[in-house]
Amino acid sequence: MSKLTTTLPTENENINLKGRKGTVLSVEKLDDKHINVHVALEKVIKKSAVLEPNKKRK
Repeated sequence: MSKLTTTLPTENENINLKGRKGTVLSVEKLDDKHINVHVALEKVIKKSAVLEPNKKRK
């Protein structure tokens, strides 16, 4: 994933990418223009619909 920013993130900083929350693990500078940022995103827990076993779906 690519993201253009004016400031560099620091380690252990909270960050949002595409609406998902995460934390920065490490930052590696490759050259003047390219920087690798390793991010750990939080898992999204999907809520399932609670259906009673006796009721039929319509």
